[in-house]
Amino acid sequence: MNHFEKIAAGLKDRGLDAMLITSEPGEFYAMGFHGEGVALVTPNKTWYYTDSRYIESAQQLISGAEVGLHPKGGSYYTVVAELVKENGLSKLGFEEEYMSVAHHTGWTKNVEAEFVPASGLLTELRQVKDAEELAAMKEAQRITDEALLEILNFLKPGLTEQEVAARLTYIMARKGAERNSFDPIVACGANGSKPHAVPGPAVIQKGQFVTMDFGCKVGGYCSDMTRTVAVGQPSEEMELVYNTVLKAQLAGIAAAHAGVTGKEVHEAGAKVIEEAGYGEYFGHGFGHSLGIEIHENPGFHTRNDKPIPAGALLSAEPGIYLPGKFGVRIEDVIMLTEDGCVDITHSPKQLIIL
Repeated sequence: MNHFEKIAAGLKDRGLDAMLITSEPGEFYAMGFHGEGVALVTPNKTWYYTDSRYIESAQQLISGAEVGLHPKGGSYYTVVAELVKENGLSKLGFEEEYMSVAHHTGWTKNVEAEFVPASGLLTELRQVKDAEELAAMKEAQRITDEALLEILNFLKPGLTEQEVAARLTYIMARKGAERNSFDPIVACGANGSKPHAVPGPAVIQKGQFVTMDFGCKVGGYCSDMTRTVAVGQPSEEMELVYNTVLKAQLAGIAAAHAGVTGKEVHEAGAKVIEEAGYGEYFGHGFGHSLGIEIHENPGFHTRNDKPIPAGALLSAEPGIYLPGKFGVRIEDVIMLTEDGCVDITHSPKQLIIL
């Protein structure tokens, strides 16, 4: 997998002679490879340099680029400076959203070229997934769906949050995941009111909600899903909150289609929660894009008033969080189409009572 041609095609519109790619996600998007190296993409040719730890793999796995070995005693600054001089390059795009001030200083000090902030070139391309990217994400989501079904047979009173989180990681790895998309969130009882709770020694009790937010990577691409389940019979309030979150999620999903803004989708879901009287307990956005990274652009939130393109994949994850009591979040991943959206998450969403 590589996207050199798409990156090269976007250079002219931004007035760039080349794109310098130094970040791990940028590198993976460009060539489907992680090697702690540096890529330089021009309209006619791409170079990739890495060190001795990765050179053999890079030569075997990367196509469409000239792969070179980082010189002993030299630096990537020197290598790129030579390419810039040899090819008459003057304006280089760089990933300002990822590059540190120290590295930026090093590049501008050692390479005679104008460095133009151009993270947007890659992030805009990454919004729309091609067939190969989509296939990887669907496979990762399939593993995540299967992991939920298996964990439901494991979940019971007496287990700790940490035990459930560890089990989820094990299940996904056994089913073919390369790694987790992020550290799993498992929160029981009052801990569920913290959207990003860290699994701890808390013991699951009968009558509690347990929120599980987890995902894995396949082919370098992420899945993401949240389900809140009841261990034992929930209270009337728990059921009311759960059903409100589910209605909000379905309303947001119904509003999602190519050309919609993130603000519109967020407001469609948030309106349901607000009208139910829980508006103050829903403080985050309705969802985020994902792909190589678990959080990408665009997002379903009030700050996004730009149309979202067809082929973008985003999470749909409203929640209600009642401090000191419990929380509920339900999350799927959807792909926007011209006619609406396709939900690639297939786990049940009606309240599960174990």
